[in-house]
Amino acid sequence: MSFTTLTCPSCGSSVKQFRNPFPTVDIIIEVEGGIVLIERKNAPLGWALPGGFVDYGESLESAAIREALEETTLKISDLRLLGCYSDPARDERMHTISAVYIAKGSGVPCAADDAMNLAIFKLDSLPGQLCFDHARILADYVASSPPVDK
Repeated sequence: MSFTTLTCPSCGSSVKQFRNPFPTVDIIIEVEGGIVLIERKNAPLGWALPGGFVDYGESLESAAIREALEETTLKISDLRLLGCYSDPARDERMHTISAVYIAKGSGVPCAADDAMNLAIFKLDSLPGQLCFDHARILADYVASSPPVDK
């Protein structure tokens, strides 16, 4: 168990502050022509799957739907879990655990919110450097099921 000790400002007692990983979601959005990737507006910069942090009181599925809409303006359906990724080094900023979903996207994709840019990529022509562990996630995606428009 990982925690730090803080001092209570009122009484001076030692109080444990537990450090837990942060829950996140990432979404492989299948559209005609390939999958949607965003170019991140904030560090770490680069191409990534759409996704983000789960809000308190929000389910993983709701977070995936919200993040997809916020970053790509796409509505998603047929949400299915690819897997969970928890390597403490997957995000250089902090320890995160990501539930990764596959979904069908509908609408006109447009970069929004934390996305500076957005593009549709075929799996055989992905950008060279992907953020986080998204190259591994996409390799697992290819290995797990026949993806749309290789």
